[in-house]
Amino acid sequence: MTARDPRERARASSPLELLFDLTFVVAVSSLVAQLAIGLEHGNYADIGPFLMVFFAIWWAWMNFTWFASAFDTDDVLYRVLTMLQMVGVLILAAGVPTAFSSTNYAGITIGYLVMRIGLVAQWSRAAVEEPATRTTAIRFAVGVSLVQVGWVSRLWMPASIQTIVFLVLVLLEVSVPFWAERTGMTRWHPHHIAERYGLFTIILLGESVLAATSGVQAAIAHGVSWPLVTVAVSGVVILFALWWLFFLEPSGDGLERHPGRSFFWGYGHYFIFAALAAIGAGLEVAVRGAAGDVAPTVAGFAVAIPVAVFILLVWLVNLPVVARPVLRPFVVLPGVVIVLGIPLAATAIGLTWTILLIALVCVGVVAGTIAAKVRHLRQLEQHVE
Repeated sequence: MTARDPRERARASSPLELLFDLTFVVAVSSLVAQLAIGLEHGNYADIGPFLMVFFAIWWAWMNFTWFASAFDTDDVLYRVLTMLQMVGVLILAAGVPTAFSSTNYAGITIGYLVMRIGLVAQWSRAAVEEPATRTTAIRFAVGVSLVQVGWVSRLWMPASIQTIVFLVLVLLEVSVPFWAERTGMTRWHPHHIAERYGLFTIILLGESVLAATSGVQAAIAHGVSWPLVTVAVSGVVILFALWWLFFLEPSGDGLERHPGRSFFWGYGHYFIFAALAAIGAGLEVAVRGAAGDVAPTVAGFAVAIPVAVFILLVWLVNLPVVARPVLRPFVVLPGVVIVLGIPLAATAIGLTWTILLIALVCVGVVAGTIAAKVRHLRQLEQHVE
């Protein structure tokens, strides 16, 4: 296991990485379904467990992704240890319902433990076989192991302090890479990382489509109606617009120019990804609201808040990395404000118009962004001439 060349041409995700990602489809789907149920019943307290469980999913995926970008040997042992981490993801997914219904995080913790065992084994192997990054690899293995002891110990702690302990452990988790790479950064590939994040974004968008479809299936029991069709189509337009916005930014080039800013970029995507997952739950709530099962204001904000967060953070997270972000503040900020304001009128205009207007604003943000990009390119051409 030796470090891969970070300047390797045409570096792309391997079939094993794509297979690994599929296990997260199950985990995210289970999580989105639980959040949708809570929002439908006005149980906003479920947002807390959603963010907590999503952190475990996202952090495990991110740790594997950055390690694979630097040390993907794709031999038998590497594949077996990756399979072990996939098993851990599936165990975690199985534990999601009990985490919401009875605040029992045993299944989540066990699945996370299995994933971490596989990751620690990979770092330990890298420490043995790659002398150039041995100290860094040892630090990763030790840091991940020590924090994992804390996660397992949390199961036996009083419920009154578990949230505080969770926040402390999260802080320790995200500090491990900072501490480990003080002795030298791993040789990850910037364009490979950007592609991997893009693929996870597509997975989350797919989960939103699945969640909306589940909502349509449930709502059809009341009969097909124009409000239901309009909300469903508007949901697809929203997802397509957000996909368009995300892939406008040349993040791979930005990471190549500013590798030292990768921590901010990589960590910031937790909130982008969480917002995307929440959009799936919001669209499911909105579709059911079109059948009259959910209050219009509740369903409207269930969609508007994560959409606004996503648009805002795609701009902010890329701001320190991309030399000249494609997303511009004079387009993003008004769009975010309008999206958040639309549900305030949901009772008066109805849920159908609420979701339709949110979709139209998303289209407007895409159109405004493309127009600004074209205008900038023309100015550059005129300057060259």
